[in-house]
Amino acid sequence: MDEGKMDENEWKYHGEGNKSLVVAHKQRCVVLRFLKFHPNRNKASEEIFQHLQNIVDFSKNVMKEFFGENYVHSGEVVQLPLDFVKQLCLKIQAERPESRCDKDLDTLSGYAMCLPNLTRLQTYHFVEHRPILCVEIKPKCGFIPFSSDVTHEMKHKVCRYCMHQHLKVATGKWKQISKYCPLDLYSGNKQRMHFALKSLLQEAQNNLKIFKNGELIYGGKEARDSVTDWNELAHHLKPFFFPSNGLASGPHCTRAVIRELVHVLTWVLLSDTDKSRLGTWRAVPGTQGLRACEASPFSRQLHCQGKNTPEHSGLPKGCLLYKTLQVQMLDMLDIEGLYPLYSRVERYLQEFPEQRKTLQIDGPYNEAFYQKLLDLSTEDDGTLAYALTKVQQYRVAMTAKDCSIMITLSPCLQDESPGHRAVVPSSKSRLAFSVSVLDLDLKPYESIPHQYMLDGKIVSYYSKAVRAKDAAAAAPPRFKGNEDCTLVLHKV
Repeated sequence: MDEGKMDENEWKYHGEGNKSLVVAHKQRCVVLRFLKFHPNRNKASEEIFQHLQNIVDFSKNVMKEFFGENYVHSGEVVQLPLDFVKQLCLKIQAERPESRCDKDLDTLSGYAMCLPNLTRLQTYHFVEHRPILCVEIKPKCGFIPFSSDVTHEMKHKVCRYCMHQHLKVATGKWKQISKYCPLDLYSGNKQRMHFALKSLLQEAQNNLKIFKNGELIYGGKEARDSVTDWNELAHHLKPFFFPSNGLASGPHCTRAVIRELVHVLTWVLLSDTDKSRLGTWRAVPGTQGLRACEASPFSRQLHCQGKNTPEHSGLPKGCLLYKTLQVQMLDMLDIEGLYPLYSRVERYLQEFPEQRKTLQIDGPYNEAFYQKLLDLSTEDDGTLAYALTKVQQYRVAMTAKDCSIMITLSPCLQDESPGHRAVVPSSKSRLAFSVSVLDLDLKPYESIPHQYMLDGKIVSYYSKAVRAKDAAAAAPPRFKGNEDCTLVLHKV
């Protein structure tokens, strides 16, 4: 990319989160990621450059080691003409969601990250004139805490995601509780994975988005009619999975297309597409902890049928879900066991604030930082070094718990040889695909107290909800004064 010849009209708004905003090039398969700040908060250009460089270094030196070369795209920091950035900011302002406009795009430093556009196939540098489908899944935490430091018995039975749903609905974040449970997706059992993916499609919240040719067509929007959405979605997806157009429209067509999408996504999630060095480390033995969540509708359905636990097939070691789960399991102590260790580090930093850089709290995220993460001991020797290692492992684990998996699909042309591209055999067409992981910024050290407080709040609210539900189920039915009732007399 020639930073000297930048035209804002060649770029379009792509999306944004709480901390950054992304624009995509209209012709090339690249995006620019800018930091966002509150209007009254000014940061020095050098500070912004270092912040972005830390993101690149952490991705390159740490997450690539855990996930593998082919799954992680680190990008690079670029310096852009300030006039281009200002004009681009004006151009995209009208497209930004109102809820995100409390922060402004950084127009003062000129620094941004240049990354591949993961809604496109990663085997091409330029936009192809063929349909491209991309599914973004945020799978969340895939295991139940196994730490002996956990004081709430509920946390050994119900996963964090399912508990958090109740609090989010109560506070108005979402309108209804999702049937999705991460443990079903991470089970490796196709029946459970199908159920999990269908649940995500029914209630996407912010855990699933679908892009067609780089444009968002499904998910990311709240309170839409899911049936209408599925019909509309099936219309978009039909050419990918049934290119001969043998299906008519209507409910049968919609179900067939959704079923094929779920089948393909499951196949891709279980595939090993990274033929580079396979990670030799394991966070913890895979037998620890429950393999099913009691709150999962899939588990409850089995329980009603008289079956005890859902089948757990296990994930292939080369697939991205397996690698994601292993990084998540660096959280070996749970926040309850971690928080006292965080307090130990914090007391030291308050006494010796100049040591923050030496402890690598804010970087550099280099080979030495990565090597310390591989110490999987859980015997606390009372030292600062032990506490610091567990804190850093927790930050990395939390990053993996909040990452997104991007699955990009494109139909192979008739008689086309796939060459070096991976291909999923769909029932009606061959689909070239690529899989990537993104949202890999290291979670901040300062967020740990918030996580501790939030954990207590989630468990407390869920426990109250369960007790209220049990009490309502145990109470005898009562007629209200204004209700009609009928007395039926039987002849004896």
